[in-house]
Amino acid sequence: MLVLLPPSEGKAKVESGPALDLEALRLPALTAARRAVLDELVELCSQDEEKAREVLGLSHGLRAEVAVNAALHGAATRPAGEIYTGVLYDSLDLATLDADARARARESLLIFSGLWGAVAVDDPIPAYRCSGNIKLPGVGGLGPYWREPLEEVLPDAAGEGLVLDLRSAAYGAMWKPSGALAERTATVRVLHSRLVSGVEKRTVVSHFNKATKGRLVRALLRTDASRAPRTPEELATHLGELGFRVETAPPTRAGRTWQLDVVVTDVH
Repeated sequence: MLVLLPPSEGKAKVESGPALDLEALRLPALTAARRAVLDELVELCSQDEEKAREVLGLSHGLRAEVAVNAALHGAATRPAGEIYTGVLYDSLDLATLDADARARARESLLIFSGLWGAVAVDDPIPAYRCSGNIKLPGVGGLGPYWREPLEEVLPDAAGEGLVLDLRSAAYGAMWKPSGALAERTATVRVLHSRLVSGVEKRTVVSHFNKATKGRLVRALLRTDASRAPRTPEELATHLGELGFRVETAPPTRAGRTWQLDVVVTDVH
């Protein structure tokens, strides 16, 4: 199974570690595309702080992030699974998984990024600021920029297995599975169910959406490989066995993905 995750705006500080080496990252076919974005981001942030803040959508209070980006060439790195912080990654809590689950995480999780395209959790990267919905002066919008490079590598990365897509909209735009691959891809939406005057009302949650997705991935990583789901239908059944309330909607036509709604009554 291949699990597609969004990044987080928050990043852990890196005091020391190996210097950034693009050749050391997984999916080496993305190296040239990564280098083009990296070079342009560093150049932008090295020249004009105000312009860089505007392009990156940063408030004045986050101006220090511009200097972080300007120093990315040769910056110290840590595994991506340690760099990304925030609600989803706190709930996923990779560091406390047992050895088998961590090995499954290294093999199955891909984190999407406006700067790197996609990285594995053990890929050594520095802290940075570069959202997937920005438009750099040279390469343009990062969503459209990454579509072709990712299309060249992700179908092979997925192989013949199940794909679980937990990305947010900005990162979902960077690559969309198609054809038979789409039909074995499950996207997940988290809905909050509550009774209002005796009638069930459902709303899409945001903060708790991330927490639920983190717990969901953690539960799947702790599943023995012999019980791992191989189809969206098996995934829905397995999540139910793990205690999640899941409702499924199969593809409406050929080449579309499955929709899995995870329904929660407590948001925490």
